[in-house]
Amino acid sequence: MARIRREVDGILLLDKPRGPSSTQVLGRVKYLLQAKKAGHTGALDPRATGLLPLCFGQATKVSGWLLDADKHYIAEARLGIETDSADLDGEVIREAPVPAIEPEQLWALERQFSGAQEQVPPMVSALKHDGQRLYELARKGVEVERPPRPVQIHALSIEPVAPDRLRIDVRCSKGTYVRSLVADIGHALGCGAAVDSLRRVGHGPFEAAAMVTMEQVEAAFETGGAAAIEAMLQPPEAALTHWPSVSLDAQASAAMRHGHAASAEAIELYAPGAKDAPVDPETGWPLVRVYDAEGGFLAVGVREPDGRVRPRRLFVSAP
Repeated sequence: MARIRREVDGILLLDKPRGPSSTQVLGRVKYLLQAKKAGHTGALDPRATGLLPLCFGQATKVSGWLLDADKHYIAEARLGIETDSADLDGEVIREAPVPAIEPEQLWALERQFSGAQEQVPPMVSALKHDGQRLYELARKGVEVERPPRPVQIHALSIEPVAPDRLRIDVRCSKGTYVRSLVADIGHALGCGAAVDSLRRVGHGPFEAAAMVTMEQVEAAFETGGAAAIEAMLQPPEAALTHWPSVSLDAQASAAMRHGHAASAEAIELYAPGAKDAPVDPETGWPLVRVYDAEGGFLAVGVREPDGRVRPRRLFVSAP
């Protein structure tokens, strides 16, 4: 008998284990929750661990903004080796002796690889070439030219943890490949480098301290069923807590549920939020969280120059 799927809304901050793919762990949690709709917000490689926000129901509406969010990774790199995948799962293509590395060299590398960068994606990435994923081509032994892509490294720390190993702590923009960064650092040192371990510890407004493990999810299901897992979920608007917000009066709340804009006079409270609040790509005007008169999360809205707020994405159904 087919399982009955339920309406489940929220975000699970999963500590993805090493081994399974992001899609596999999403599928398992979706099955346990019996959720109708689910998606993740930026895959981690099977080798990688750490923060993987899983979105269910209404929360899938924020997944695009989470995909665009900054990330925070901690990697351990092995020096003296280069592989075709830039991690230790790949085929070794070059080995070289590891020179003695002075602190001044690492400080120079931190400066060199911080800020705006041009980065060539690895062949094992999920980017597409003529309709095929690069990693699918790589499995066939095919390598294609990949144009460099602009990324931003907001903060970078490189520390030695052994004569042939470095710990790399990086805060970066979307689209940054830590494997490519590690390979570039190895090339700059003249000996090559490949990722041994990679852990994501920050994703947009979310931090590692709020994660739950698959073991915790499975244990919760064993003791309390799907409802126990549902209790672990963050609300959809948790992904947008760094945004400005507005609160509407009762009349404007009812109108917005039907897609109508709210006038400046209908806005009872305005919380400015972060200075770097996102803007709507269509209009260039700021995006805001919109709350109804009872304090419930109602929509993502666009704040127009005249003070009105127009709904961009509703998070409730009209009655």
